Amino acid sequence: MSIGRVSLQYAAAIWTFVFCSLFLNPPAALAQKKKNRYSGSATGAAGATSRFAKRVDALLGAEPNSKGAWGLLIADAETGQTLYEQNAAKYFLPASNMKLFTTALALDKLGPEFRFHTTLESTGVVSPEGELSADLVLVGRGDPNLSNRKFPFNLKEEFDGPPERGLAQLADALVAKGVKKMSGDVIGDDSYFPRERYPNGWEIDDMVWEYGAAISALVVNDNTATVTLTPGQVAGAAVQVMIAPRTQDFVVDNQVTTSAANVKADLTLTRESGAHLVIVRGTLPEKSGPRKLVLAIEEPALHAATLLKTLLEQRGVEIGGGVRARHEAVIVEGITPTVLAEHVSIPLSDSVKLVNKISQNLHTEVLLRTAMRQAGTWNTFDDVAKFAADYYAQIGIASQDMIQTDGSGLSRHNMVTPRAMLALLRYAQTRPWFESFFASLPVAGVDGTLEERMKNTPAAGRVHAKTGSVEHVRTMSGFADTAGGRRLAFSFMSNNEYGKNHETTDAMNGLCLAMIEEFNTVPAKRSREHKQPQ
Repeated sequence: MSIGRVSLQYAAAIWTFVFCSLFLNPPAALAQKKKNRYSGSATGAAGATSRFAKRVDALLGAEPNSKGAWGLLIADAETGQTLYEQNAAKYFLPASNMKLFTTALALDKLGPEFRFHTTLESTGVVSPEGELSADLVLVGRGDPNLSNRKFPFNLKEEFDGPPERGLAQLADALVAKGVKKMSGDVIGDDSYFPRERYPNGWEIDDMVWEYGAAISALVVNDNTATVTLTPGQVAGAAVQVMIAPRTQDFVVDNQVTTSAANVKADLTLTRESGAHLVIVRGTLPEKSGPRKLVLAIEEPALHAATLLKTLLEQRGVEIGGGVRARHEAVIVEGITPTVLAEHVSIPLSDSVKLVNKISQNLHTEVLLRTAMRQAGTWNTFDDVAKFAADYYAQIGIASQDMIQTDGSGLSRHNMVTPRAMLALLRYAQTRPWFESFFASLPVAGVDGTLEERMKNTPAAGRVHAKTGSVEHVRTMSGFADTAGGRRLAFSFMSNNEYGKNHETTDAMNGLCLAMIEEFNTVPAKRSREHKQPQ
């Protein structure tokens, strides 16, 4: 409370009046405002919260932001003291903020050094002449990075080599064992997870594109294929199409033509759910650069087996059989398959960093299912949901504060309160894997999904947070380090928003800046408590 030039006697009278009015017999409206806006009676804390509340009103009080629902919760990360809250106990669709729950669970259950193992196995033997006498089985166990990604992730996503590079390494290892010919089939086995490709709450449109790729224990190149359209040099010329990696999952009917240079690109893609045919129509300007459309693979195990057969044949292996998928484990009593080649993944900590930095949906789903699978077998996602719910209860999240229907947040049926998010963040700080978790969060103005946000502001480099975005939803939760040395934990959630989308994003950026500026100072009492001895 600032008294400016008012005399000390007059200030004391004012304080007595305020104390009696607000604390002994507070009006309902003022009491509710106090409950929603701040907690704590320290003059400095109350002043900071009051200033922050005014900035919140300015950011969210006008349309289009005022039309939506907002949930805000900020706490001191060390003490847990609530500094500001608004609708913190209400449900919100979290979008990709759900990834924070899943990655924390995976790190806690599996450990940051956990590695995935993908194998080539057979019940047959390799003869001295190099002939394999049985089927060759590609067994997936959830490795999300059987691809051409470069690790560790450093500021941006990087690639090296063809998209099927991880699978090619397995083919090379098999050939190095002397295999030259095989009489059986090449089988893609994803039975490590029960066959349930799409979680409840995913929409049909999601399943066409890379962010809605089918879930499988076999993941090659994110279970996607890239359709590249290259226009001609003159109007009317044919537009060339290329698909990488090659797949039998779909065929492309290319109806795109080259237009004049001054005509804006116009592309439409049609693919019915479960259909084999993809139709691309429209125009691309002459001499313009290639356009890439990244499409989801609907049958990952069969796709992986087909790719592997092609890679082996390219290396001179003669294959007598065909390709097929296996979705249920086959156990023959008395016969144990021999592992002929193995691919060991990067550590889980590196995988989690990629997930949260770029918000990779499929990888998150795989991490959740792997954590469940390591704990025991399961049959449906209901088993996974119960496994996750039990974990959240153990770490102090109230059961009524979360409804989880997928791991990534793409489902429109997830519900989370900001209060649950703060409980997770506070718990994560106490765990030995927190460094890996914190390092996975996008950094404002630096990398990931926050790379272009809050640049050239005091928030740049100080906000470490996961973003979330589906239609009419924007979320952001994580940590903020102030210039004064204070760490804040926060969750901002906006649902039912409309407009051009950037208004909500701009408001959240503004909230981050206000939070860092208004809650900058470490409380004096805590500073004294943590003062180092001389």
